Amino acid sequence: MIRLLTLALLLAASPPAAARAAAPDYAAALADPARPVADRERDTARKPAELLAFAQIEAGETVGDFVMGSGYVTRLLAAAVGPAGKVYGFQPAEFIAFRKQYGDDQAAVDAAYDNVDAVAGPFAAPAFPEPLDTIITVQNFHDLYLKPFPEGTGDKGSAALFAALKPGGTLVVVDHSAVEGSGTAAADSLHRIDKAAVIAVLTRAGFVLEAESHLYRRADDPRTANVFDEAIRGKTDQFALRFRKPG
Repeated sequence: MIRLLTLALLLAASPPAAARAAAPDYAAALADPARPVADRERDTARKPAELLAFAQIEAGETVGDFVMGSGYVTRLLAAAVGPAGKVYGFQPAEFIAFRKQYGDDQAAVDAAYDNVDAVAGPFAAPAFPEPLDTIITVQNFHDLYLKPFPEGTGDKGSAALFAALKPGGTLVVVDHSAVEGSGTAAADSLHRIDKAAVIAVLTRAGFVLEAESHLYRRADDPRTANVFDEAIRGKTDQFALRFRKPG
């Protein structure tokens, strides 16, 4: 009886194995000396550690940054997955053709990290060279609905992201919120998109919505101004969604 009581007390005092497993330490990724000062200055607003945690990024994973821009997220991912991991930074060929800086930024990040490879190609057909554990796209999903792109680009791009992931892989989408019910109508004029429209197109592609974070929620944003308007820039209401590919 005494031994049973002692065992019960020991079990009560010890957390389950899953709880004892160390959570990834994203502080090291943020402190990566290869990150430029400009990136660090954006950290307060962009909450990188919380984003990595929401995306459930772990060391050794193979991940993609869909529309990497200047490489802010790509650098974080490179440090978070570590030398055993791999990051593919995708830049649409259409963006590079429109502004050479997109290609220059991509090449610079590729050169700075041994575990980063640059990927370019059609916006709606990213040619990732191997199946991915996770894809992150930040403030760029609405671009699939810009006027220069043909109708159906959003559906094709969503299907391509689904195909690029391993079964059970995840897609994290962060974007500027549009007025509810507006669909994709504000994508070109305001660079915003209705969260419901994102969920709808990715669900059609086969994804299952797994989680939502209010990490970037700004209730004071009326969602009616262009995100590049100086009065609202950096202070927009944004949604963060995590989808999973069944498998």
